[in-house]
Amino acid sequence: MSVCTSPSDEGLTRRLIELTEAGLPLVADPWAWLAEELGIDVDDTLALLQRLQADGAIRRVAAIPNHYRLGYRHNGMTVWDVDDAEIARLGALIGAQPFVSHCYRRPRQEGWPYNLFAMVHGRDASDIEAYRNQIRALLGNACRANDMLVSSRILKKTGLRLAGQRRV
Repeated sequence: MSVCTSPSDEGLTRRLIELTEAGLPLVADPWAWLAEELGIDVDDTLALLQRLQADGAIRRVAAIPNHYRLGYRHNGMTVWDVDDAEIARLGALIGAQPFVSHCYRRPRQEGWPYNLFAMVHGRDASDIEAYRNQIRALLGNACRANDMLVSSRILKKTGLRLAGQRRV
């Protein structure tokens, strides 16, 4: 029986999360490194990751580039008031744009009519304003109002952190 098929092996899962919470190392074969650290083989390591994804414990394993280091120093969360009946179609359209890093629906709040959010990144302020205009053109008459929240400083973004947490 593979170590990865045992749903009761919380220790192995916890160790995997602790090893990867700060990212994978830049090595030729990160899966082999992870397997060695876990004390299991690569196939079992990949099976464990697949099980965690299937169970909904992790969404994906992906590279997260530092857009500031790549020269994209301007960011704007564009917010849009669009018809709820059209939001699935419009969200997919906007999310598919190459300059949109993430796009999602949020419930409207009192005094905040926006229900579609799309993050754009650019090298300068004119880039993100141009991207906002492109989104506005794509939405056409479906857009009733919009705004853009511009980043003023970098906040450290992290994923799940188990190291240092007390076990109950």
